[in-house]
Amino acid sequence: GTREAAFVYAISSAGVAFAVTRACSSGELDKCGCDRTVQGGSPQGFQWSGCSDNIAYGVAFSQSFVDIRERSKGASSNRALMNLHNNEAGRKAILNNMRVECKCHGVSGSCEFKTCWKAMPPFRKVGNVLKEKFDGATEVEQSEIGSTKVLVPKNSQFKPHTDEDLVYLDSSPDFCDHDLKNGVLGTSGRQCNKTSKAIDGCELMC
Repeated sequence: GTREAAFVYAISSAGVAFAVTRACSSGELDKCGCDRTVQGGSPQGFQWSGCSDNIAYGVAFSQSFVDIRERSKGASSNRALMNLHNNEAGRKAILNNMRVECKCHGVSGSCEFKTCWKAMPPFRKVGNVLKEKFDGATEVEQSEIGSTKVLVPKNSQFKPHTDEDLVYLDSSPDFCDHDLKNGVLGTSGRQCNKTSKAIDGCELMC
């Protein structure tokens, strides 16, 4: 359970929630549509209208579809707890970055009144949020609070992680070295730019 695995689980879970929500809004699924709970006026003075993304349905589908593998094995093992946590962190990356989009109405382009709806962020934004969480992921270990098994920071001096953070159990292998046991091909023989500090630079590659 490395930090790379944490990222893969998080972005996969987010991807399912995102795709299902988008399909709901597009009318591609029979069982869901726009979010009808977002209606009426708002404290900001605009009118809720249009098709708000039904993120609640997308998240619920992701929870039932993506999490089932871990829950079927019993969600008490270290790895199951880690995967379930990161699945939820992926969904939170969408939920916590929902935005309000609006359209103006009025004569000659004036904005006499606005209608607005809730929309998901672009998936690129979700990926960027999770990349930041990947960079700051917390190494954890299992502990017990009463009879409940939980994950806590391995280093007790670190602050506890939140539902939005990624967590991992194992240190990552050195991806620069050839290690077929862990499926790592290494970077030997790959071309890189010795003077570049960007993604093609040798320092960034290894």
